Amino acid sequence: MLINADFSRRAIVAPCQYQWVASPQRGVERMMLDRQGGEQARATSIVRYAPKSFFPYHQHPGGEEILVLSGIFSEGDEHYRAGCYLRNPPGSSHQPSSSEGAVIFVKLWQMPPGENRRVRIDTCAPSSWRGHEARKVCPLFSDDTEQVSLLRLAPGEALFAGPLSSAELLVLGGELADGGQSYPRGSWMRLPGGEYPEIAAGIRGTTLYLKTGHLTDMAMEA
Repeated sequence: MLINADFSRRAIVAPCQYQWVASPQRGVERMMLDRQGGEQARATSIVRYAPKSFFPYHQHPGGEEILVLSGIFSEGDEHYRAGCYLRNPPGSSHQPSSSEGAVIFVKLWQMPPGENRRVRIDTCAPSSWRGHEARKVCPLFSDDTEQVSLLRLAPGEALFAGPLSSAELLVLGGELADGGQSYPRGSWMRLPGGEYPEIAAGIRGTTLYLKTGHLTDMAMEA
């Protein structure tokens, strides 16, 4: 299965375009943003857990990155509310579930084999943020390949100060403006290398997840 698999092109999915697809597990649905492969796939998705739904215990050979968007997401006896960022390295395993229901942003099979850091960050904690009033940053992860953070931008503030090698973002609050187009909460965008001076926070400002640098070596897929 190939969804938005040409990494040399811009890909955008707005909330009005969501199409939920049932997973193999009852009560768990996915909105596939990009994908290369079947059930074992390099994939970026928004996943929706109905109340009392779960996945059986399983491993993640290629690692898994999660941002909890709403509800409470659980791994065994550990429970994560909206705003929690999780990074499970390659070779990790867990049994995910949600008692009350949850929506999460998930990236699978997108870590190098040697990555071994287990990350847990509560982005709702004021201590997780740094910066000034116009732009605040919540660092999530950084290595030689990629940088991951949450950003809060003031109305009209440009997202990028100059050229970039690649970027991927998910709007978490407010709206993002791209020329004459406005992208509300839930909009996802993947950008190949280039300059994007027209992308800025909307009239209400914006909060977003941002990952840069990770797509530099991705080959184009048909």
